[in-house]
Amino acid sequence: MRTTNGRGGLFSGTGLIVAGLTATLVALLFPIWSYADRSGTGVSVLNASTVTTQYGPLSALDRDFVTKVRLAGLWELPAGQQAQTKGTTLAVRTAGEHLVEGHTFLDARVRDVAARLALPLPNQPSDQQKAWLDTLTAAQGETYDREFANIARLAHGKVFSVVAQVRATTRNSLVRDLAEDANTTVLDHIKVLEATGLVDYDAIARDAASASAPPLTNSPAPPTPLNDPGSPVPVTPSPVPSRPDPSPTYTLPPAANGPVDDG
Repeated sequence: MRTTNGRGGLFSGTGLIVAGLTATLVALLFPIWSYADRSGTGVSVLNASTVTTQYGPLSALDRDFVTKVRLAGLWELPAGQQAQTKGTTLAVRTAGEHLVEGHTFLDARVRDVAARLALPLPNQPSDQQKAWLDTLTAAQGETYDREFANIARLAHGKVFSVVAQVRATTRNSLVRDLAEDANTTVLDHIKVLEATGLVDYDAIARDAASASAPPLTNSPAPPTPLNDPGSPVPVTPSPVPSRPDPSPTYTLPPAANGPVDDG
């Protein structure tokens, strides 16, 4: 009897140990399983609210990208015009020319894409973009050259990563083509800005190290019937009386639909 009881006690004790180890293992594995997709959570959130279009699924990230392309043109095109006049070096004036040409092209592309996808677009730059233009308008001489090169280079570096993410993840053919055009244009602008020799790479590295994921802009909702388009109000830098502007004046056409409050 004592032998049987001994075995029973042994088995009971072993069973408790095994059960305890099993419970511990389950407790350890559960959070790992629950958060297995943690690295993709950001993309999943951005790709939420996907709607169906004839050109493929259109995600919230896709719509945000279309909005950002329009916003970029609303401040970079007038900034480029200003650089053609205020720049004190050929390299800065050349960079300004590239910004004007690139965003004239991209704005026509993004308005076409937005019209096909029934997406509203903003007609004014964001508050941050207006502040950048104010800074450039107030700067003069070599200070202007440096401010222009660094503000524009920093902005292009941030949008470059967004373009890459959209190109890698979008399932919409129109957005994919727009991302490819934007990638080519943004990379060209980055190169000509760096060619000025004025870019502070240490400052860009510090900003990249401290930056968190960029928030979504107030992107347009899924496709709905469009209202009559509003008129754009691009911010025009103050004229410089000391030097005539050798370039023509560019203004962006109105968006294909009503303005979006991007604040």
